[in-house]
Amino acid sequence: MTYAIPSLTARPRTKVNAVDIAGTAWPVYKIEALVLGALVFLGALALTTSLQTSVLASAAATVVTWWTLLIVETSATKRG
Repeated sequence: MTYAIPSLTARPRTKVNAVDIAGTAWPVYKIEALVLGALVFLGALALTTSLQTSVLASAAATVVTWWTLLIVETSATKRG
């Protein structure tokens, strides 16, 4: 006999703005962070012509943007 056990440790999900990409809901803050990271990569590559510097700069910008926008988005949904 097969049955489902409800999860008792499920956290309540906060409602964030999402975009449907290939059947998967992506939060908007993730897409914004990835786009910013790509722009920083291209800009740093054009300025420095060093691939290592461009990759590190874009990774740092993406991570900082990702976490900052996540915190802003979740705090806005909790307030409103």
